[in-house]
Amino acid sequence: MATDEQKEKMLDALEAVIDPELGIDIVNLGLIYEVDLDDDGLATVNMTLTTMGCPLTDYLSDNINQVLKALPDVKDVEIELVWYPQWTPDMMSRYARISLGIG
Repeated sequence: MATDEQKEKMLDALEAVIDPELGIDIVNLGLIYEVDLDDDGLATVNMTLTTMGCPLTDYLSDNINQVLKALPDVKDVEIELVWYPQWTPDMMSRYARISLGIG
C-alpha cells in the first residue's frame, strides 16, 4: 500500500497528462478516483472517462504509463477504468471549472 507521500507524487505526475480535447489535466478534471502502489512497484490507477467509448482512452493510458514509470518506485502500471460513480462536471477542481469558463 502506498504512503501518502507516494500517492501525492503519483498524483503530481498525473497532472502532466493533459486531456487534449479540454486542455486540462486528468487530475483536475476529476478523472482519477484512486492511486496506489504495492511493494513490488505496481502502480494501480482507478479512473474514469468523461464518456464511455472515449476515443482518447489509448492516448491517456500511454501518457499515464509514461509519467508514472518515470517515478523511481514505479515498475509497472495497471489502469482500471471504472464507471461508478459516473463522472460529472462537479468532479472537476475549481481550477478546471474556471479554466473552462464554468466557474
